[in-house]
Amino acid sequence: MNICDKAIKTQGRLIRTARLADEGYEFIEDPQATIAGLRECGVRVDIFTFTQRLADTNPTKEYPKELDNLALLPITTFDHWWKEVGPKTRNKARLAAKKGIVIREVPFDDNLALGIWRIYNECPVRQGRRFPHYGKDFETVRTMTATFLERSIFIGAFLAEELVGFLKLTTDEYGSQASIMYILAMVKHRDKAIPNALLAQAVRSCAERGIANCVYSKFSFGKKYQDSLRDFKENNGFRRADVPRYYVPLTLLGRCALRLGLHRSTHQFVPEVVLARMHEMRTIWYKRRFGITT
Repeated sequence: MNICDKAIKTQGRLIRTARLADEGYEFIEDPQATIAGLRECGVRVDIFTFTQRLADTNPTKEYPKELDNLALLPITTFDHWWKEVGPKTRNKARLAAKKGIVIREVPFDDNLALGIWRIYNECPVRQGRRFPHYGKDFETVRTMTATFLERSIFIGAFLAEELVGFLKLTTDEYGSQASIMYILAMVKHRDKAIPNALLAQAVRSCAERGIANCVYSKFSFGKKYQDSLRDFKENNGFRRADVPRYYVPLTLLGRCALRLGLHRSTHQFVPEVVLARMHEMRTIWYKRRFGITT
């Protein structure tokens, strides 16, 4: 649904929570107007949640709040970032070029969309879980990748002119921060450290445009154990940044849920060691189901 010219999505069956559909790429400018619109939209919403921009991390609203987190990379110049990351990270960023990979910014067109579609449909499982975009048709992939074109930067990794990896950076409305929307490479070329080379170019692209902050999703997902993605972020200079997340109850059920802590993910109530074991078992099951070998 659309409220105050912003796309809003709802999640949950018993407790329905609403948030920006493009959270992290768009922000709520007038919470009171949005809350009023949600109350009058005709759809039951129990809790509305939103965050502040990185440039304004001190709580400024009088709504119930908790600290959320982001993986943040402050950027001044490419050379400064290059010196700050360790030699292992620098070597990985160089490895792609040594193996024939060419990294460059590219315009969004049908050729790029076709290359992305091929990457998506290479493997049904990534990072130990089923890849949600595997099996989607070309038009669906093109449409979902073509969002925010006026403020997005596409970076491609090419091997003999074949797209083997890509990264999409999307800035906020003011160009003050950029978020990594997609970063992916072909599994069969994992020995070439393509994501490291893509990220190095992303830092260079941000520095050249004067973008001071680069965000790569969350730094920590609840009680999620240390994994390869978090290691990748840390090795490339990303650090945890806490930002206020507001929760506005709109119904009696929402107020009760907020008071009892039921607005949080169920994963936060499961011990970390149990989650780690569950993820290992899920990975093994998917590998057996799809016949994937390491």
